[in-house]
Amino acid sequence: MITYSENKTLHASEVAEVFRTSGIKRPYEDLGRIQRMIDNADITISAWDDNKLIGIARALTDYSYCCYLSDLAVDQKYQHQGIGKALVRKLQAVLGDETSLVLLSAPGAVDFYPRIGFEKSERAFVIARKK
Repeated sequence: MITYSENKTLHASEVAEVFRTSGIKRPYEDLGRIQRMIDNADITISAWDDNKLIGIARALTDYSYCCYLSDLAVDQKYQHQGIGKALVRKLQAVLGDETSLVLLSAPGAVDFYPRIGFEKSERAFVIARKK
């Protein structure tokens, strides 16, 4: 049975492993950077199979107007079971109705997000990171 936790203490090695096994492009080999990503998130919702981390939603928010979903990753062995959708729904429950949820999709996930309620926007702009 999959269980979910809000803001549970997470360690870089387990989050890096979910990033690696999910196929999401993240610097999973740089554990110091991964730990900073975790530590500086406002909200993390994690999915667990017993004691194994299998999914994560990591977000930055003001809790009143906007939330950026910076990571949504589920181990490929657990994909297509509704875990990603559940992570987003649990995040929305924490945020409430006043807060919009925005994200940048990985190319391989573009078709997933409309299926769970996101609307595509042509108004997004990005200044890409240098490393």
